[in-house]
Amino acid sequence: MKNAVLLLAVIGMLGFASVSMAAGAPIPAGTVITHANWQQYKQFMPDGMQVLWEGKYHWKFPPDFQMVVGAEHHYAPPEVYTENTKKYASQVRIVDLPNGEHTISGYVAGLPFPDPSAPHKGYKILVDEWYRYVPYLICAPDLWAYKEDRFGNVSPESMILVYRRLSHISDYKMPITDPQAQGIDYSEYAMLTTPEENRYLANLTIYYDDPSKPEDSFLFIPALRRTLRLSVSARCAPFVGLDLTQDDPRTGYNGGIVRFDAKYLKDMQILTLTKSDPKIIGNLDNSYHPLLWPKPVAGSWEVRPVYVIDARRVPSQRAGYCYGSQVMYVDKETYNILWKEIFDTNMRLWKIDVLTHLASYVPHEGIQAETGNFWQNMYDLQTSHVSASFTADKEGIWEKDNEDCRNYNGVNYDDVGKYSTVGGLSQIIR
Repeated sequence: MKNAVLLLAVIGMLGFASVSMAAGAPIPAGTVITHANWQQYKQFMPDGMQVLWEGKYHWKFPPDFQMVVGAEHHYAPPEVYTENTKKYASQVRIVDLPNGEHTISGYVAGLPFPDPSAPHKGYKILVDEWYRYVPYLICAPDLWAYKEDRFGNVSPESMILVYRRLSHISDYKMPITDPQAQGIDYSEYAMLTTPEENRYLANLTIYYDDPSKPEDSFLFIPALRRTLRLSVSARCAPFVGLDLTQDDPRTGYNGGIVRFDAKYLKDMQILTLTKSDPKIIGNLDNSYHPLLWPKPVAGSWEVRPVYVIDARRVPSQRAGYCYGSQVMYVDKETYNILWKEIFDTNMRLWKIDVLTHLASYVPHEGIQAETGNFWQNMYDLQTSHVSASFTADKEGIWEKDNEDCRNYNGVNYDDVGKYSTVGGLSQIIR
């Protein structure tokens, strides 16, 4: 407990010194970081990355591990998103609710707080993350996930993933509110396709346009041919059997801006991966180390500026919740979470969440930083488990977006009734 508290205190007290060093000294492209020199670059590393280099836990970088540094990339958000930010951001306000909760009013579309500042700077950054640009429709017919235990046993599973924004849309020729929204802001659909014994098990989460209304989560159990509504406490339950909870998908933060508050800790620059060939990132056999971390062949790392925030449940919502603190590293340009360290309720380091958002093409919007394509590792340091997810397979099939989802391998994922409503779950094994 003392070590975790000290870690958070050091982040807050010494952050500005680290930023001043990092700001004028990005790592030159072509630099190869190894065990022999990694400490020269640790100011560009989240605390959890340093833990993996230090080797204090079961999960650690192997002796021959290397990170090759490349050039930094920039990804301008779509024109419609930028226009909506200019048009509507000035009217967004934070509203204090009973029991220490917050929500927002006046939000229409775009980035709610384009220049987050005090008061509530950390909370504004968290809200920006939730409403950052994402394509209105993301579909993956063959997302793969792997679980590995301390003995090296690997269990694979695959799933269909369909994520949809129905309100606050900022995409080419799309209305801000989908006529089919019916009060829904965002929906998340995941259905397992392998292993065979879990085939057709499906999870649907619905987030409402009113953020003060708790999201609804439903689980379709094929053996029972029934859909069960999950309780709010199920946010700590494993997501499709992985080391992630229901609060971890959607690449780092899975909603609930009324239940969470966030404290701004510092600015810094960190190493991350933003570009990779899908045929490489999806090749588990040749592209990864045993700890399910990509080898240099998967792509080069780049230095990106981030906000560091400490997100926690508000006091009135903490009873029974699994996480004591989530330290998030939020990209200043895209508002993607690039890294996360999770502490348990006793403030002991529990999990390290590595999040790489892989830029790819969105119809009419060009190359975007957030398209749903990612590689994500969740290291559970207390149980020595790791779960890795890849939105690609060996054939290079990965997520597509928007109108490209209307006929992806012969399937129309642009079906709100099937993929964004409870009624759609009953269609799974007809």
